[in-house]
Amino acid sequence: MKFLQFVMLAVVVITSGSCKKYLDKAPLDTVNTSNYFQTADDAINAVNACYQPMQRPKLYNMRMWTSDIYAGNSVTGAGGGTDGIETVEEANFTTDASNAGVLDLYRGPYPGILYCNLVIQHVPGINMDTVLRNRILGEARFLRANYYFILARFFGDVPLITKPQTPADNLYPSRTPKAQIYQLIVQDLQAAINLLPLRETYSGADIGRASKGAAVGTLAKVYLTLGQYANVVPLCQQVTALGYSLNANYADNFNTATKNSKESLFEIQYSGNTLYGFWDDQNQASWTSPYMGPRNTTFVGGSWGWNQPTQEFVNSYETGDLRKDLTILYQGCPNFNGNVYSSSYSTTGYNVRKFLVPTTVASQYNNSAEDFPALRYADVLLMQAEAMNELGQTAQAAAPLNLVRERAGLPDIQTGLSQADFRTAVLHERRMELAFEGQRWFDLIRINNGQYGISFLQSIGHTNVSAKNLLMPIPLVEIQANSNLTQNPGY
Repeated sequence: MKFLQFVMLAVVVITSGSCKKYLDKAPLDTVNTSNYFQTADDAINAVNACYQPMQRPKLYNMRMWTSDIYAGNSVTGAGGGTDGIETVEEANFTTDASNAGVLDLYRGPYPGILYCNLVIQHVPGINMDTVLRNRILGEARFLRANYYFILARFFGDVPLITKPQTPADNLYPSRTPKAQIYQLIVQDLQAAINLLPLRETYSGADIGRASKGAAVGTLAKVYLTLGQYANVVPLCQQVTALGYSLNANYADNFNTATKNSKESLFEIQYSGNTLYGFWDDQNQASWTSPYMGPRNTTFVGGSWGWNQPTQEFVNSYETGDLRKDLTILYQGCPNFNGNVYSSSYSTTGYNVRKFLVPTTVASQYNNSAEDFPALRYADVLLMQAEAMNELGQTAQAAAPLNLVRERAGLPDIQTGLSQADFRTAVLHERRMELAFEGQRWFDLIRINNGQYGISFLQSIGHTNVSAKNLLMPIPLVEIQANSNLTQNPGY
């Protein structure tokens, strides 16, 4: 998606007061907000910047998918020693406020929030096409909601900043109650639904931008997280009415040749362009394939061996589940691009397969164009089934659940299940369908106020897990820099 291939928009606030005339010169390498937001092109470039923090390792290029590791689906793997030590600590629930991965998750969304706030504040004043203006504002509202949704689920109360800050503002904000954060998230998504176009209106380089369907589906997930099930069902039905459907082949959701498919509501875009350094914030190459490829092999470019599925996870597959061979590598599995897998390649005997890109497509570690699925239609169907069951419509809830199971080659769910048994079934289905897509942790912590997650994690050996682990600690360096921040309980 070419609209994300840009030089990062640099924004500064210019202040006056120098007594030296030569210090009064405007900087030549930055953009001044007082004269930048003048044209439609300015507005487009500014909203393009709003997407870019999603792509960074602080969010979807690493930290979001590594949440499956501490959700119990996998172990870190990697090279041992201090390699990935921050993720090992998270998975062992020994995380403290100095953890580097926690700092990434806390800091990752805020640049995106800043860029969205700039768009929301300045674009309404630009003389430009109304339809385009509405779309750009809808994109910014959608993305800001997503950034705050990440923060609220990982940290609970966080500073709520809804406009670009200047030296005159309070630069040491305290934490805003999570309920108010969710109010903004819902308001932003409702606005985005009204402002954004249908996905079919996008073409060429614009394919992959936020659309009405993405906003509707995300709002359904927000309401599911809040336990407001009566709001979830009609939104899921609206997504269906907008024309989304399952791909016939599960693997097409993770194929560079079938990006932004009919099942995709929103995915994090990567072009594989090597213009920027692989470790840079502006990097356009996906990390999933090089990081997850079996370590020290030539399966893919990179092959660093992260995110190794556990035996307990593998045992959770039902007999005949077609997703197994498309999701994981195991001894005796179908060959991958001519490569025969050996259990010796992993500390658990397994590696993730679903995100691997063959070397015939991405020859190096730094040129994978694999998008990351942030929200798929299968997720929407499972949200609908879960919400209907919670509303007492257990028999009717089987229909959307069975669509997902049928694609996986599995029989329809048993009829006559109790509400509790159906809940167990749909949460199991979510685990297997959305494995390694960064969704499992959020399911663990939202059900029964997190008791579902505590019980599950303790059942697989993490006996030290307690209620405090349902939230990450506020990073120590942030508290040291801002005395108005408080720490989450237990840290």
